[in-house]
Amino acid sequence: MRVLVDGRADGRIDPLDRGLQYGDGLFETIAIAGGRPRFLDWHLERLSEGARRLGIAAPAAAVLRAEIAETSLGSQCVKVLLTRGSGERGYRAPRNPAPRRIVLGFDRPFIVAGAAVTGVRVGWCRTRLGRNPVLAGLKHLNRLEQVLARSEWDDGAMDEGLMQDEHGLVISATQSNLFARLDGRWVTPRLDHCGVAGVMRRAFRHWQAGRGAPVDERELGIADVERASALVLTNALIGAWPVRELAGRHLAVDPDVPAFNAWLGEA
Repeated sequence: MRVLVDGRADGRIDPLDRGLQYGDGLFETIAIAGGRPRFLDWHLERLSEGARRLGIAAPAAAVLRAEIAETSLGSQCVKVLLTRGSGERGYRAPRNPAPRRIVLGFDRPFIVAGAAVTGVRVGWCRTRLGRNPVLAGLKHLNRLEQVLARSEWDDGAMDEGLMQDEHGLVISATQSNLFARLDGRWVTPRLDHCGVAGVMRRAFRHWQAGRGAPVDERELGIADVERASALVLTNALIGAWPVRELAGRHLAVDPDVPAFNAWLGEA
């Protein structure tokens, strides 16, 4: 693992860093494909927009590009964390914060063998996502809901779990966005109140729009998801996974999934 803290390989993280203390920050997880960070412009765009919404000064894109390039050497994915920096105890942000950036290069984490081709088994999580429009869409550092949801299974019976918000609307899986094939069209949940607007979600929508088949974005309930003819999960590292089984119900792999993953290999 290669690590840079504020551009230094020997940099250290202050225990009073607000990202560590309060989850006060953002992160991006970027796949390295063919030696290049995939969809880097979109990742940096999302990080910059998230920093603007949280009131954190974003580092220059050129600085991040250089540090991502350095840590990506010999790595399969790079994680970028941006925090508000160190501060005194208490929630009030420092008057003159010095944001901290941490860039890490990793091997790719474990991915279910053959998932992109044969699909994954998915169930329903009990843990609900809280609604907060101020944070909706952001990839912020507060991930306790996903941690709790992912801890609900460890028996090999499921590969991923779908999550609802506190009103019972389906939002996403624990670490991926969701698309459902309904009446011949792809639909993805709205993310106005919670959830992460994933870069691969954007890529799938971009690809579909380019083929003249734009994705609908609307509220989805459990009944909608359960009647779908096909389901797809997306995130930056996996690309697209078809769902072959939802809570015991078998689903077909939609031909759009291998076609999209093939496009990713060329993007």
